[in-house]
Amino acid sequence: MVRITKATFREGAEELAARDADFSRLLKAADLPSLRSRQTGFGSLIKIISGQQVSTAAARAINGRLDQIANPLTPEAFAKLSADDLRTIGFSRQKTSYGQGIAEAVLSGEFSFRKIARMDDEAAIEAMIALKGVGRWTAEVYLLFALRRPDIWPVGDLGIVIGAEGLKKLKGRPDPKQLQKMGEAWRPWRSVAARLLWHYVDVQRRGLIDTAPG
Repeated sequence: MVRITKATFREGAEELAARDADFSRLLKAADLPSLRSRQTGFGSLIKIISGQQVSTAAARAINGRLDQIANPLTPEAFAKLSADDLRTIGFSRQKTSYGQGIAEAVLSGEFSFRKIARMDDEAAIEAMIALKGVGRWTAEVYLLFALRRPDIWPVGDLGIVIGAEGLKKLKGRPDPKQLQKMGEAWRPWRSVAARLLWHYVDVQRRGLIDTAPG
């Protein structure tokens, strides 16, 4: 199964740029971003969940405190943490319940990250969203960053929405259906397209690319 590496990231980006003038314009202005990734397994999934519906800075702070009390962040270590321990570092009651449930599922053998890694994209997503607290966005982020799958397209991600609106110079934010249709032109490199759209948002904020209407 193909994984995104530095080499395949550049290959995919160059292919997208050859197909799409807007990606070409982005790469000429700012080149490739760094290849962000996460480790596979329980710890990464818990950290993705901890970042749901909070700012990037808040998620980073919570996860930093989590590392201080459970490192490495295994299901065994998480299961030993009390609700008070987790509340103190910033976990909500709901996220504590989700994390405890996922730890139990892994420890009981009900859920296996190794099996997930061998499944195709949709089967892996379906297996992950069977876990309480894991929605499609969370599963897609895990597959994109931890398993580094090449063709994941998280249309529910706000950064993707903003990036597509800006890069493609749309008159408004595209909805999931519009993004799904847009992404069809970028198969089998939709994960690369997603990374480039996040990159666009970053370089646009820094004024490195022209955002005037075409």
